Amino acid sequence: MSEKESESESMKLSSEELSSEFKTLVSSDDLRSLNHLQHTILGRLQDSNAVLSHFNDFSQHCFTEISGDMARNTRVLKSIKSDLDYIFLKLRNMKTKLTTTYPEAFPEDSMSKVIDRRPDLEMPK
Repeated sequence: MSEKESESESMKLSSEELSSEFKTLVSSDDLRSLNHLQHTILGRLQDSNAVLSHFNDFSQHCFTEISGDMARNTRVLKSIKSDLDYIFLKLRNMKTKLTTTYPEAFPEDSMSKVIDRRPDLEMPK
């Protein structure tokens, strides 16, 4: 037998001895129990995956149904906002003209800077 073959044989015997030692460290009942728990967890994960897939399909269907309405409502709201901005601009201009034309109609303290308390809808909170 050559030196290489004897070294290979020696490694094989060592591996077998080591694996038999590992087998004695853990009982077969513990391994069966662990295997059963892993299969139980796998079943639960597969069930959860099926439920999530169903929910994603349902959500996609709902989004498809309402996306047109959402887009239309967004356009309407933007139109309303631009209309209101235009109206407020006109009101400020009218108030300025009235103040210059009829200064006695507005006392000095009523023309102080009015704080705009409207929320800024374009800035996220």
